[in-house]
Amino acid sequence: MESGKSDAGGMTNAHELPQQAAQQLSPRDVRSIMYGLMTALMLAALDTTIVAPALPTIGRDLGNIEYLPWIATAYLLVSTALSPLYGKLADIKGRRVVIMFALVVFLIGSIACALAPTMLTLVLARALQGVGGAGIFAMTQTIVGDIVPPKQRPHYQLYMSTVWMLANLAGPVIGGAMADYTHWSMIFWVNIPIGLVAIWLVSDRLKKIPRFERPHKIDLLGAALMMFASGLLLLALSWGGHTYAWSSWRVVGLFIGSALAWALLVWRQISVEEPLIPLLVLKNQVALTSTMTMFFMMGAYLALNIYLPIYFQTIGAMSASQSGLALIPLLVFTSAGAWVASRLMPRTQHYKRLPLAGLVASGVAALAMAIWPQMPIVGVLAATTIIATGTGTVFPIVSVAVQASSPRHLLGSTMALSYFVRSLGASISIAVFGVILLGGAGLGVEAIAHGGVPDTVDAKDLARSFSICFALAGVFFLVAAGFFAAMEERPLFGEQPEG
Repeated sequence: MESGKSDAGGMTNAHELPQQAAQQLSPRDVRSIMYGLMTALMLAALDTTIVAPALPTIGRDLGNIEYLPWIATAYLLVSTALSPLYGKLADIKGRRVVIMFALVVFLIGSIACALAPTMLTLVLARALQGVGGAGIFAMTQTIVGDIVPPKQRPHYQLYMSTVWMLANLAGPVIGGAMADYTHWSMIFWVNIPIGLVAIWLVSDRLKKIPRFERPHKIDLLGAALMMFASGLLLLALSWGGHTYAWSSWRVVGLFIGSALAWALLVWRQISVEEPLIPLLVLKNQVALTSTMTMFFMMGAYLALNIYLPIYFQTIGAMSASQSGLALIPLLVFTSAGAWVASRLMPRTQHYKRLPLAGLVASGVAALAMAIWPQMPIVGVLAATTIIATGTGTVFPIVSVAVQASSPRHLLGSTMALSYFVRSLGASISIAVFGVILLGGAGLGVEAIAHGGVPDTVDAKDLARSFSICFALAGVFFLVAAGFFAAMEERPLFGEQPEG
């Protein structure tokens, strides 16, 4: 396999790509790789949400209920913190080695979860799953940028975005059904055949992708500092206000430790010869502004996704099944918005206009829900439809813009950084929304996780807390719109820069 500055292979339009790559990847190869990437992404994304409904059952079987939140937190912490390191490894070792390693580790972690005899073992196994999940998340978008010609990327980004959103919405439903009608371990056993299919689809064909890496060094200290800083921050937000008081030495110590780790990471980035996040990535205006767009947008979007069922069941007086149906617009219209944007992107020079209008409309809709938190359910569904459609238009534009602006040999690092910042924003927002509902409305951790609402919760306090959450979501959408407006509107469909 040759390495160097050659461009990626594609399935058609070979005149836009080097002849070598066009010959190496046939249309069948690209389809097989894409099916494998979509399967792998579904696998990893499902495990971010599928476990929550089964937590009470797991707690009854394994005991040590006080460690239940760690089953979800361990996966989230590790998968978020490790993604930049995977991006760097992919730029050094190639995409195939890294994603194959991630898939194998994920499957080993799934087996360990299914066989876990104690709660502590399960938490550690979930962390191992997160090691694999980080690589899957980081590599899927990177490989799309390698194998798909620029003009066809919006089409494929639509598929990837749909898989991600479907996994986030279907996870709780599947997890609850498996916990109710089978054994909770099936949540993890089901990963094995799916993961093996993903490996089979991508293994051989990924060998044909030309290598784009240049000689690199891995900044292990920088990677450790990033993991430590983000991990301490997420732990502080997860524990503060309910597991421990905000003023407790544990939570305060976590915040101080995180701040020191971030400061050391900045110092490391400046002083080391080859930092974990290459300077070319940090100087990439499109990558930075689009990444910050996703930080705020995904934070608001996923937090609403998680807490709207509680809103529907309390303020809207819906049953659990009805609240699930009320979330359908978030899936259907987000996909519809992404489809429209992906179709219009190659046909217009000013591709930013529609997503920018969508983000502003999403912010206005969320603020309307904040001003009138007890509006009729028809109004709520209309507002969530606007939010879903508006945010949907952003997904393909941002992904393609980042891929088009990044040099080939830094694509892995750039996409991994984008995923890291997006996941960090979502994690922070979900934690902050949870704190607002816990503190303002008196909802317990059990209610936040499983949708149960105690009779002691005052309806006015609950409405006020949701109003604050919706207002915060509206502000996040508008801040995202500001970053997106600042993103340079560069051509998306030419050759990628060499850097």
